[in-house]
Amino acid sequence: MADAFNRYNTGGQPYFYQPQHTRTLNHRNGSPISSGRGLFQPNADTPSPNRSPGTHSPAHNQFGMFNTHNHRQNHLLSGGAGHNYQTQMGLHKGFQGQNHANSHHMNGQNQDHSIVGHGSAFGNHQYTNSGSGLSASTPHYAPAHLQNGNADQSGGLGNPAPNEHWAEQEAEYNRLLKAGDKPHFYARNSPHVSRFPGTSQSSITRSTDVEEHGERRRTLTASEEADDAGSWDALDLGGHGLKSMGSSLFRHYPNLRKMYFNHNKLSWLPGEVGNLRNLTVLDLSFNKLESLPAEIGMLTNLKKLLVYGNELRELPYEIGSLYQLEVLGIAGNHMLRPEYMERMREHGTREFVRFLRENAPIPAPPMDREWIQLIDDPDAEHEKFTIHSWNTLCDRAATQAQYGYTPSQALSWDHRRGTILDELTNRNADILTLQEIDIENYNEYFRPNLAQEDYKGIFWPKSRAQTMGDKESKIVDGCAIFYKNKKFILLDKQLIVFSREALQRPDMKGEHDVYNRVMPRDHIAVVALLENRVTGSRLIVVNTHLAWEGWFADVKVFQVGILLDQISKLAETYAKWPPCKDKELFKFANEDRADGLPEARIEPGPSLKYDSALQIPLVICGDFNSMANSGVHDLITTGSLPPTHPDLGTQKYGDFTRIGMSHPFSLKSAYANISSWPWTNYTPDFREVIDYAWYSTNSLQVSALLGEVDPEYMRTVPGFPNWQHPSDHLALYVEFQVKGRKEARKAVEADFGPSSRQGSRH
Repeated sequence: MADAFNRYNTGGQPYFYQPQHTRTLNHRNGSPISSGRGLFQPNADTPSPNRSPGTHSPAHNQFGMFNTHNHRQNHLLSGGAGHNYQTQMGLHKGFQGQNHANSHHMNGQNQDHSIVGHGSAFGNHQYTNSGSGLSASTPHYAPAHLQNGNADQSGGLGNPAPNEHWAEQEAEYNRLLKAGDKPHFYARNSPHVSRFPGTSQSSITRSTDVEEHGERRRTLTASEEADDAGSWDALDLGGHGLKSMGSSLFRHYPNLRKMYFNHNKLSWLPGEVGNLRNLTVLDLSFNKLESLPAEIGMLTNLKKLLVYGNELRELPYEIGSLYQLEVLGIAGNHMLRPEYMERMREHGTREFVRFLRENAPIPAPPMDREWIQLIDDPDAEHEKFTIHSWNTLCDRAATQAQYGYTPSQALSWDHRRGTILDELTNRNADILTLQEIDIENYNEYFRPNLAQEDYKGIFWPKSRAQTMGDKESKIVDGCAIFYKNKKFILLDKQLIVFSREALQRPDMKGEHDVYNRVMPRDHIAVVALLENRVTGSRLIVVNTHLAWEGWFADVKVFQVGILLDQISKLAETYAKWPPCKDKELFKFANEDRADGLPEARIEPGPSLKYDSALQIPLVICGDFNSMANSGVHDLITTGSLPPTHPDLGTQKYGDFTRIGMSHPFSLKSAYANISSWPWTNYTPDFREVIDYAWYSTNSLQVSALLGEVDPEYMRTVPGFPNWQHPSDHLALYVEFQVKGRKEARKAVEADFGPSSRQGSRH
């Protein structure tokens, strides 16, 4: 991916949901830090005029007439559903909240068997989950420690010697079995139920980022925050005898984090469940399910998937994508493969999920991306060229820790670099702009292999490579430009180091933000001036890779400001360059050619004269790590950015923040020419457009481009990379057409022959 990679917090398993919305914005300087309680957040034991009595209140067990064990205080029916009926005033029980807890302790006492969190008891068996796997200690599962002190003799799971993994399944299976078909089992047993939708006592941060090649998470916009504030994050429809679920359920509640459909009569699960990408808990226990849809693999946030007591015969290999899954409850499915049950008994959920992921068959490849023709122009006189731009995801960044949903073999560099090379050579573009190519692989793999396809290349690593030894610097990535040698000749190449250019600007001398925020970032841009051997037209190609961190939005704007300023200066220089006098290709003698055939002659044409810098066609490609609402996007597309833009914050960057930024080019994103362009970076938690191919609209137009990935194929793909897509970024492929110029082409004397255009057209 870009310099950031999506991962999840694999901390302790939250078992009960909170009624509050769990998505938060980054903490900003000067804003109060939430203590986890709102202005009024009553706890379970604080009486108030508008809430039920506390758990120890004499009035608590007002339904004791229904309790078969009412001689025990607050005992639940059959050790299952209890009478702790804390409901949300005027709201459906499916939307009642529960509190998160990192561990649920169960002891052998017959008291307060309601489902609780934060150190309360349930069923009185020790039940602890952590992000690093199941507890290493062996819980007490002797009959004396089972619920109500009695061994369960009905609905048992056989008599294998239980280990800690399987014992947990047995305990939970028996607990849910005894709960029966009582409606809203989870909601009824929630110890704390908020009456204020959209508030939060604890939160799961979705907008924080970490170090480079760490975790990228999208910052919520104000509208998204408002939408999420009033949305429900849990739904309990258990015990209603439901036989089917409408697909609209999965469309209208996309923010659900917990869904309970236990004790119904469901015989199938709609594939639309894959739309609920935020789910952390899904309980389908005690239904009549015979299979699970492949879309279940889209729910990569799942921590708990319970399918106890169904009629499952198989489990989809897509469950292997659920790399955060801590509990996969499959007990009671007597028709399931015996080897599955045995593996779960011996190794537990984590190993079982890994087994499915690593042993899944390679899926069928998608249909090829649609070639979208934007201009149907039969005029053969128009010059065209194609550009293929791609962040290839360098080897050191593609780790199992970052991409846990990807099989290890599909993530291996041997597989990925071969797939990358196949994609590049099959598309056969005239120009390649590649990001995240490291020094070693450029020199030893891509350059020699692409040379066989008539490509020549230029490459620079990020600036930190200059401070390292040869061995350490090999893994430093950078930007590469390749071009077809038969079509173009390289006139000039330049490296732009953003931090270095900043130090050379007089207006930025002594600016602390330049030293503290810009200097530590070693991002670069590579510039190539090419000339078409036949037509004589020139082209400026730029390839860059910007900082990825969300909290460095100002640095990204700064980098683009420096980039456009340098390109403007280079274009002024290139407009004054003399014509190229030697565009003849190097030729082998016929006997030295591999096929022994004479080489077809390409008749070079005269160089085209440009009177101003803006006349030279310009294409800027790269991973900009910026979305359409960013300062980077605004600066490039509008030509200017005021010093008050929010992305600049309060930082000081000389004239950039005193008078603003501007550039003389008229630039547009190539993919802005189509109405729907969903994303260029695709991972479970981040699907946005951050890669671009900008072009100068006065001299170029887009004639065709490569469309999105087959939507049908994407229904079961939680994220890239995978077997067919070796990077978490989608490659951009664009065909440009050079606009005709009103002024006549100026003929110049050259050493290679006639001054007028002759020979074949590309």
